[in-house]
Amino acid sequence: MSAAVVDVVAVRVPERTWRSEGRVVKAVWWREMIRFADDRVRIVTALIQPLLFLFVLAPGLETLSEASTGGVELTTFMFPGVVCMAIWFSAMISAASLVMDRELGFMREMMVAPVRRSSLLLGKVLGGVTTATVQGVVLLALAGLAGVPYDPVLLVGLLGLQILIAFAVTSLGVMVATTVTRAPTFNSVMQAMLFPLIFLSGAMYPVAGLPSWLGVLNRLNPLTYAVDPVRRLVFDRLDISAAASDRLAPGVTWWGWTVPPLLEVAIVLVLGVAMLAVAIAKFSRTE
Repeated sequence: MSAAVVDVVAVRVPERTWRSEGRVVKAVWWREMIRFADDRVRIVTALIQPLLFLFVLAPGLETLSEASTGGVELTTFMFPGVVCMAIWFSAMISAASLVMDRELGFMREMMVAPVRRSSLLLGKVLGGVTTATVQGVVLLALAGLAGVPYDPVLLVGLLGLQILIAFAVTSLGVMVATTVTRAPTFNSVMQAMLFPLIFLSGAMYPVAGLPSWLGVLNRLNPLTYAVDPVRRLVFDRLDISAAASDRLAPGVTWWGWTVPPLLEVAIVLVLGVAMLAVAIAKFSRTE
């Protein structure tokens, strides 16, 4: 019996470097951009709900609230909260794609590559941040219709806050997506979180003079510290009376102390980084 001769082909796995990991992040991010650009239905439907809040619900409630808003239209008051809500919706949809990729097996194909799993997740998060920010920019383009001025400083500030909020919400969604394994379960969890967080954030009402129990829940809600700096930034640029500004955008207080906007931004940033760290740890361990 003659011995079989087997040719052995040497395979060289490239060494991991920051540059190679950066290319991985970019590739995953670019895939999310292609998916977003191809899904025009998603782009349109994600805007329907915020536009209904702004240009249907707010004018419809105007007659009930005009006596208490100091001449400020309800559409203008609701604009900051609706912007935050739109970013939330878009970021959640992006995070859901992680669950879909896992169910369809695409994520497993990416994970056999000799790359860090954290790079895959960072690409996903960056994709979610970008798509959510784009949705927010579309709403910023409509700011004039809501009575919000096209002030360059205001728009730049709002854009920065949108990116921050998109990062925090996408990190939350990705953290949940690394825990659940099925898309219907993910949707159920996020729906259960969505409306309580939005309704308790003060997106639709001023945060001063609330019932004590609602005030406590409002301060414990992380989304409160995302909505409040957006509203204060908008109201600082409105030509309204000081009394109306104090009534509609009083700022979040802790035992009578007004929380500075920079501290609110820091809270949102720290929470976003913490949730992303948890997501990376879970993703690296369980997959």
